[in-house]
Amino acid sequence: MALWRHKLETLSNDRWLVFVCAMWIQSVAGVGYLFGGSMSPAIKTSLGYNQKQIGLLGVAKNLGDAIGFVSGALSEVSPSWAVLLVGAAQNFVGYGVVWLVVTGQLPNLPLWMLFVAIFVGTNGETYYNTASLVSCIHNFPESRGPVVGILKGFSGLSGAILTQVYLMFTPSHDSSVILMVALGPPLVVLTLLFVVRPVERSCRANMRADDLRFLAIYGFCVVLAVYLLGVLVLQSLVDITQTVITASGAILVVLMVAPVLVPFASVFLSGNNATLVKPEEGTSSVDPNEVKTLIERSEEKRRAPCIGEDFTLLQALGQTDFWLIFMSLVLGVGSGITVIDNLGQICYSLGYSNTKVFVSLISISNFLGRVAGGYFSELIIRKLSLPRTLAMSAVQAIMSLGLIYYAIDCPGKIYVVTIVIGMGYGAHWAVAPASVSDIFGLKCFGSLYNFQITALPIGSFVFSGVIASNIYDYYARKQAGTSTETESLTCTGSVCYSVTCGLMSVVCLMAMLLSLSVVYRTRKFYLRLHRVSKT
Repeated sequence: MALWRHKLETLSNDRWLVFVCAMWIQSVAGVGYLFGGSMSPAIKTSLGYNQKQIGLLGVAKNLGDAIGFVSGALSEVSPSWAVLLVGAAQNFVGYGVVWLVVTGQLPNLPLWMLFVAIFVGTNGETYYNTASLVSCIHNFPESRGPVVGILKGFSGLSGAILTQVYLMFTPSHDSSVILMVALGPPLVVLTLLFVVRPVERSCRANMRADDLRFLAIYGFCVVLAVYLLGVLVLQSLVDITQTVITASGAILVVLMVAPVLVPFASVFLSGNNATLVKPEEGTSSVDPNEVKTLIERSEEKRRAPCIGEDFTLLQALGQTDFWLIFMSLVLGVGSGITVIDNLGQICYSLGYSNTKVFVSLISISNFLGRVAGGYFSELIIRKLSLPRTLAMSAVQAIMSLGLIYYAIDCPGKIYVVTIVIGMGYGAHWAVAPASVSDIFGLKCFGSLYNFQITALPIGSFVFSGVIASNIYDYYARKQAGTSTETESLTCTGSVCYSVTCGLMSVVCLMAMLLSLSVVYRTRKFYLRLHRVSKT
């Protein structure tokens, strides 16, 4: 009995259990993904809003998803459970108010109040993301690429997961999805509130055993992605019964729970009795003694932090490498989100009436890109002793080729651009945060990460909201033979987005050059880091 009690205590403090629970939190963290396809139609119908008003609420959702400075700062001074609790409260209150208004249980509120409610509700995501990433990177400092890639992958897939779970319960009203968003993620987070946290870990990590466990989780990810893709494509092509929908949702839940076998096997089968060390909140990206070797200091007196040490956000903002990564992210994810945001219009312009297949395809590609990006960026460090940002430059080069393929009107271009851009966009969110943690340390990673994600709304506004939309409107007016702006004009043919894709291809090449400059500037640090890790 004492042995089992000891095993259960070990399991509760096992970093692999924390990682799997963080995956579950991330799988419900992307509530914003449900806004455009599920929540906005219910809001529009119930409240009688026009498309411009719905678009304004969409801006609130985007801002809430991207502005995470408060969650980043909170993660530096509070335990993970406090960060998660604030996020759950915001999620519940924000979307709870929206549901009450939509169902008529509260009187109609002014548009600006709904704007605030949606911002607050969606902003809860940033607390989920921050707590999960910060905790797991502290627990797996030697495997940042796979950890970030898998967690961000589940975040990107959360919209599809939540949709399938929602459909299991035979919703009677469109507003039910808003109630699910208000209650579902907070309940999951509260259940795992005290599990996802930095925990004690082995003083000497068994990299071979860790690699096997990551391989098992990668296997779960691939099976989940293939299953979800099959379900989404099947639902978009044929009418299926509620019984089949419920059964497929139940299988999805089983697949989501399956990764918990990894920590159970780690504790109950491997006989893991390694000596443990407690992580400190201010741990650097490498051991303090290793940092001395890396930067070749001959004195203990601390001056400005050097590469590999812990930077605050203000200190990082004064570093060229930080801005190079940020601008590369703006250009890279800006190009990707332009295709993602306009995918429906791209399909319609090419004569495809059923866009759900391509939306499902780009969603799964996004997930696989995040998982693969983290894996291969880690291989580049361990096997080649090269900077992690080399993976990001390679991804940007591939994205450029995919966009050129569309621009020159090659056969099957819609499938190529959907898969390539989906995977490339996703890979950015695995490689960039891990690179930032490598170079600028772990102490203030929450703030650093949440600054980096502001690249998304900036890139979306510039490349999608300004460039792509104006080019589309120009060709729509040209085809209609009018020079005046009207809301109903539609562009047809590959020309509608071929120029945009050509420009985005050049933008990706510019992003690649910025990433390569970081590779050049940090190559010595990564080489020394690799040598230290071998000793």
